[in-house]
Amino acid sequence: MDPNRIMQALKGTIDPNLRIAAENELNQSYKIINFAPTLLQIIVSEQVEFPVRHAAAIYLKNMVSQYWQDREPSLGEVIFPFNIHENDRQQIRDHIVEGIIRCPESIRAQLTMCLRAIIKHDFPGRWTAIVDKIDMNLQSLNSGSWYGSLLALYQLVKTYEYRKADEREPLLAAMQIFLPRIQLLISQLLSDATIFSVLIQKQILKIFHALVQYSLPLQLINNTVMTQWMEILRAIMDRDVPAETLEVDEDDRPELAWWKCKKWSLRIITRLFERYGSPGNVTKEYGEFADFFLKTYAVGIQQVLLKVVDQHRQKQYITPRVLQQCLNYLNQGLSHSLTWKQMKPHMQTICQEVIFPLMCYKDEDEKLWQEDPYEYIRMKFNLYDDHALPATAAQSFLCKAARKRKEVLPQMMEFCHQILMDPSANPRSKDGALHCIGALAELILRKRMYREKMELILQNYVFPLLNSPMGYLRARSCWVLHSVNSCWVLHSFSPLSFQDELVLRNAVELVKQDLIDDKEMPVKVEAAIALQTLVSNQEQAKLYIRPYIQPVMQELLHVVKETENDDLTNVIQKMICEYNQEVAAIAVDMTQNLADIFTRVLQSEEYEENEDKTVMALGLLSTIDTILTVMEDHKEITQQLEGICLQVIGLVLQKPIIGMAEFYEEILSLAFGLTCQTISPQMWQLLGILYEVFQHDCFDYFTDMMPLLHNYITVDTDMLLSNPKHLEVIYSMCKKVLTIDAGEDAECHAAKLLEVIILQCRGRGIDQCIPLFVEAVLERLMRGVKSSELRTMCLQVAIAALYYNPVLLIHTLDNMHFPHNPQPITAHFINQWMNDTEFFLGVHGSLYFFFVRFIGGWQPTSRLHDRKICIIGLSVLMELPSRPAVLDGVAAQIIPSILLLFLGLKHLHTSRLINKPDVLAHTGPQDEDQNEEIPSDEDEVNENWNAMQQQSGTVTGHGSEDDDEDEYWDEDCFEGTPLEEYSTPLDYDNGEDEYQFFTSALLGVQNSDAAWYQSLTGPLSDDQKKQLQEIYSISQQRRSTATKGQ
Repeated sequence: MDPNRIMQALKGTIDPNLRIAAENELNQSYKIINFAPTLLQIIVSEQVEFPVRHAAAIYLKNMVSQYWQDREPSLGEVIFPFNIHENDRQQIRDHIVEGIIRCPESIRAQLTMCLRAIIKHDFPGRWTAIVDKIDMNLQSLNSGSWYGSLLALYQLVKTYEYRKADEREPLLAAMQIFLPRIQLLISQLLSDATIFSVLIQKQILKIFHALVQYSLPLQLINNTVMTQWMEILRAIMDRDVPAETLEVDEDDRPELAWWKCKKWSLRIITRLFERYGSPGNVTKEYGEFADFFLKTYAVGIQQVLLKVVDQHRQKQYITPRVLQQCLNYLNQGLSHSLTWKQMKPHMQTICQEVIFPLMCYKDEDEKLWQEDPYEYIRMKFNLYDDHALPATAAQSFLCKAARKRKEVLPQMMEFCHQILMDPSANPRSKDGALHCIGALAELILRKRMYREKMELILQNYVFPLLNSPMGYLRARSCWVLHSVNSCWVLHSFSPLSFQDELVLRNAVELVKQDLIDDKEMPVKVEAAIALQTLVSNQEQAKLYIRPYIQPVMQELLHVVKETENDDLTNVIQKMICEYNQEVAAIAVDMTQNLADIFTRVLQSEEYEENEDKTVMALGLLSTIDTILTVMEDHKEITQQLEGICLQVIGLVLQKPIIGMAEFYEEILSLAFGLTCQTISPQMWQLLGILYEVFQHDCFDYFTDMMPLLHNYITVDTDMLLSNPKHLEVIYSMCKKVLTIDAGEDAECHAAKLLEVIILQCRGRGIDQCIPLFVEAVLERLMRGVKSSELRTMCLQVAIAALYYNPVLLIHTLDNMHFPHNPQPITAHFINQWMNDTEFFLGVHGSLYFFFVRFIGGWQPTSRLHDRKICIIGLSVLMELPSRPAVLDGVAAQIIPSILLLFLGLKHLHTSRLINKPDVLAHTGPQDEDQNEEIPSDEDEVNENWNAMQQQSGTVTGHGSEDDDEDEYWDEDCFEGTPLEEYSTPLDYDNGEDEYQFFTSALLGVQNSDAAWYQSLTGPLSDDQKKQLQEIYSISQQRRSTATKGQ
């Protein structure tokens, strides 16, 4: 392979004028043997221009990711897809580690990605030599090879980072060699503060973190080894960062290697404590290690971290990530008496001089508020933003400390109270005090002494600040109102009852003003959320806002449009539900505004890269759907909303399939809402568009389409049948789902839809469709099914066809043949049905275990509809005028099966008639003064975890034999299933009565064919005859009731 030719092509890819020709040249060459090794030679050659080397590295990375793994031909193809030749792969394996060592950083990054892919596919099977190669370079006297070798080792460890413990053996075998090497190397380098040394230390820490963060290999890291590493980690945390780092801009300091070393050390320490070193909160395998960790390391490490936190208190620079991790470690220490006793003397200082300042409004907050208020809003609502990390960790630490250690809450509440009472207090301190109170709201409301004072706290300190000249205090006051009210909802506290309603009225008025009139967008956002919370939890607040709901909703729309904040779409949805009558007058304008915002979001240039945009767009669609649902009784409004919704639907469907998928569920929900009452011509046109979309491999979303397709069938059956294309489209979709491998859930839905069509159109002249429908489901049934649900649904389509027209079905079956089975399928179908009748029963207990053991994989069905259609079908079967011969062989099974189905119906009807007590009815206000505090000499134990551990070791015994027939019917079987929601005429109140249908059929047989009647009833036991008589009685009662009701 000519390297010069490849280099020229690579150089051409950098030039826009030559790019297309250069890429064509490369695409014609990459399959040639020795192409990939030549790329690696170009990459490592220092004589080649850097841009060409970089382009070669990117091209090699893409080749390795696509063509390294051995691939087989696709189904139906005979030509093997291209893979990099094994000789080429071996050359790359031989030289890539050296390439990583020799190349500059940006090229090295591409090569390490190549190496990760190679290790994933070749280690240990084809490439055990990588261990020797890395080890040789790590032991080299040339220190220049150490860093690249560590990068290669990191790729090896990362490949196994999240593997299960029993899948990590190849890695652990390699780490038997490497762990002592890197531990010795980092120990030797600790005293060397040069950048080269610290970079190597950082890489070693990253390797150790990847090794232990998901699974701790105790066979590799015993107590002695762990002690060595903990000393290294403690030393890194305890050492000073060079003074010259303070000359670097503060925004850039976190990227310095010295701080990154501390960050990775802390990540390891905190992970070890949280996951493996916390007795009472670890899995059994780590129990002994947890005790050892807590007694041996936890206090010593915490002492160092308390020193770091104190440095921050004294205004020495600590990076946000390091501070956050320190607080996370201390948070874990709150649960254990050993670490708490050490922390306790410093606790008041930590809370008031470290935690509290972090929760106050800061200079960087003010800068962002003034320069980019929209980014400020985004940052405040994104808890994972780097700027928010220390404040979030501080809030979490404070809440846990106040909840678990009794001294903390009174001290902090008194501290905040003093600040709020002081008229000369710094406004930013007041912000911090309110932040603390809002964060502690849940705990405060559990304590009677604070709960009784909450109205005064709000009245004296929160409400006045709603009118503060400082925007951040107005925003914070709104946030506190929201936080306190949210606790009442989430934890079932009784809503705060204001003694003076004027106070509440004034507060609501101020929040409304902050929303409508405030000039600061962050205030508007917090005011919107607070107002919705007040309206939802204070009945008087809801009344106060009612006259102003239109300007409030218009302003909410304006704020959503400006900020694209997803939380506000939830606010709008809740307000719509609270004021559905008032919103009716502006529903169309609101929906148009939401549609315009959605269009803008979807068409924005940054949409593809910004996940927040997708979340926002989903929220907008959900809000439109809420308006549509609330307005469903307003026919004129719904008609106007339809046009707007169709614009939104069209916009989504016009995008590429990959972009549409994110909104598919919401779009289909909108279409469903538009077709629940009537279906307009425009909505019928949508059916054709959906079919085109479905054809483009969108059958994955067939279950999402199901409610809409059900509406097309049941809401306007006349229009469905007026145009053959409509029925053809729906059948084609069902047929495709049943034919391809779409998954049994989708297949169940497809079969259900065919059944719905048959039952909905009974007597409406769709005879030509019956053979197609039956053939589709029986073909699927013949291929074998895993779930009883799919088997039942396929059978039900044929049973529905029997009910539709018995002669037509039998004729269809007699003329239907499948490959490898030349006989007509009639006998096979009836035998299959009789054998599978138990799938309609929903039985449990001993029968359940019998079926599981001998049938395998069976789960009880619970649907009323299934049993009803099975009873009706069996009734039709026994009344057939020209009986297939196969029926004589199963005659003795028909009536007993029907009796058992009726018994299931009896249990099901009884269960559904009983008014089950509402779970929430038992959930009154939370017990006052609930206490989670831990005595200072005790550790917190995760009771839930212990309970699960105990349960996992408990063998459930069998019930007594006295449980009688109730053992056969599981309460869970009475809940219904999603498919039952797709109703048919059989399920309506005026639908076919199964008791009357069966008894009428049996009486008909008795009167017309005594011999057949004897074959059906002769084998019945005395108990079964008694059950049959009960069914006759129930049928007569129902007939009498129906006659009286006419």
